[in-house]
Amino acid sequence: MGIQLALGQSVKAASPAGEVRDTLLLKDPKGPHISEAYRYYTEPFTTSPDPEQAEAQWRAGKFRPGPWHKTLNLGLLHERVWMRLTVRNTEAQRLRYFWSIFNFTDSAALYCRRQGEACFTQLATSTSWVPASERPIQARSLSFPFTLEPGETATLFLRIDLHAGALYLPTYIETAEHFLAWEMTFPFERHWVWLLGFYMSSALFSLVLFTFLRDRIYLWYVAYVACVSIFLMMEDGLDALLLPRSPYQLIWAVGQFNFMVLAAAAGIRVMQLFVRLRNDWPGLYRVGNWLTGLAVVFVVIYAALFPWAARHHFALLQILNTTRELVLLCLFGYSWITLLTVARSKHRRQLAAYYILTYLLFFIGFAIFWSNHLGLSSFNPIYPNPLAWGLFFELLVLSALLTGRFRHTLRQIARLRERQLRQRNALGARLIAAQEEERTQLARELHDALGPNLAALHLAWQGPAVQKAITSSPEAAAAGRQTELLLRHLRDEVRTYSHALLPAERGQDSLAESVASLGELLNLYGNPKVQVHCDDDLDHLPPVVQQAAYRIVAELLNNAVRHARATEVEVHLQRQPTVLEIRVEDNGRGFTQPTQQTGIGLRGVRARTEYLHGQMTIDSSPQGTRIVVLLPC
Repeated sequence: MGIQLALGQSVKAASPAGEVRDTLLLKDPKGPHISEAYRYYTEPFTTSPDPEQAEAQWRAGKFRPGPWHKTLNLGLLHERVWMRLTVRNTEAQRLRYFWSIFNFTDSAALYCRRQGEACFTQLATSTSWVPASERPIQARSLSFPFTLEPGETATLFLRIDLHAGALYLPTYIETAEHFLAWEMTFPFERHWVWLLGFYMSSALFSLVLFTFLRDRIYLWYVAYVACVSIFLMMEDGLDALLLPRSPYQLIWAVGQFNFMVLAAAAGIRVMQLFVRLRNDWPGLYRVGNWLTGLAVVFVVIYAALFPWAARHHFALLQILNTTRELVLLCLFGYSWITLLTVARSKHRRQLAAYYILTYLLFFIGFAIFWSNHLGLSSFNPIYPNPLAWGLFFELLVLSALLTGRFRHTLRQIARLRERQLRQRNALGARLIAAQEEERTQLARELHDALGPNLAALHLAWQGPAVQKAITSSPEAAAAGRQTELLLRHLRDEVRTYSHALLPAERGQDSLAESVASLGELLNLYGNPKVQVHCDDDLDHLPPVVQQAAYRIVAELLNNAVRHARATEVEVHLQRQPTVLEIRVEDNGRGFTQPTQQTGIGLRGVRARTEYLHGQMTIDSSPQGTRIVVLLPC
């Protein structure tokens, strides 16, 4: 870019300025450049637009020639512009011409004075506030037709009112045929078709990444691309061709250059998230948040005040436009300060370097564009403009970086899930161990403490003294027999509970035999009656699955014995192609409160099931409970 600027300055210094003509000789299809003959004059918006008054200023020598073969660029001047041009049809036929303005204008009008006429006549007026389909000439530019007979000469005045504070006025005069042909091929010759397609595909790709990770950086990236794309469409009038009236007027109510402010704010959010600014530089991060919030608030205030200021308070209008440039300067200044600060950090230097390279591609294009916007230069080394190509290369590199971030985040998520799985397995193992310890302790207390005491009490009850006392009367004998039965029942219940809580290990028996032995042991002590149904090929299961299945059956039988008050319990072990199905059903009272599912017994069963990546379902009602456990095998 520096070389091109230097060459441009040297060529400009070496070649003299072109001669300014009095009359522009129009030809078919395209005559000389309009800058060879037009003059321009500016006046305050408070002055009523009058071509006769403008002609008086022309006679007084107030008009000036524009830059030779360059676009008229007056920067942030807030005044009405008059362009005066004398034209002649050099062809031997009657021709229709268009004088077009290829930029947004609030209002424009074309006036004409032909030979022999004393006053100017208004030929057409138009505004960019309506889309192309509602303009007199349906094109992206404001185009004003006029017709000249062979050899006819006329004087034209083009009046331009633009309140946005960016008097960059590309304007041309062409025959109708040449103008229409150029408008049809413009999106293709200036690369807009595939540039806009690339912008949209980049945004959609980020939306896809967001659906996977829910990372806000991809949404900010979409907002950034959308704002800059809208800005570029507004710059070349593509929005007038593509958008219907309501959204078209809405984006212009926001303002073209305000979309660049919003894009810069979104870009700051992307940068903050990319270089992880919040963790290491919280103060700088808060400043960025304040700046982005200030930018959004300013755009809202600008959009609300601009229509009123354009009609009633031109000083406020100038303040708004100047403030917009300062806000934009602050946003880009903050971006560079942040990137250079992060680049000095050892652990973030690489991320900052990547982003500086990416950001520089866009910033070069924006710097050229902004210089033209402020009227400091009229340099456009590439079409459609440097900003469009800067955005293209920035998005190309940034998409690759965000894709790398996506893959890195996926790897982090995978490692996190693996760590969580290990923690869950360790927690399940501790829960199983705690359950085994609790059951062992309780079973030993029942078997070693309560059991012998009940046996001793039963023996004492059968002693001679007690028996003699019992037989002393019929009432005492009846009470003695009831107490005898109660003691036997308590002894049997304690034995049953102790065996259910601490079943024997499987030893050398198969899984089916071990489960059947457990059922037979429980059947020795009365209710509930346990029926066991096992497939024949359970011995080929992995040992860890057999051990877990035995413990799960024992725990579920323990729950049925202790809590269900069932009279019948059925146990089914069925091997399916990929899983072992354990089904325990009883006809007990069931449970309806969800809190009962959190008991240590069921939690132990669930922990063993999850430890082996199985599934557990519970179906309980007052008529009974059905628990199914599926263990992968």
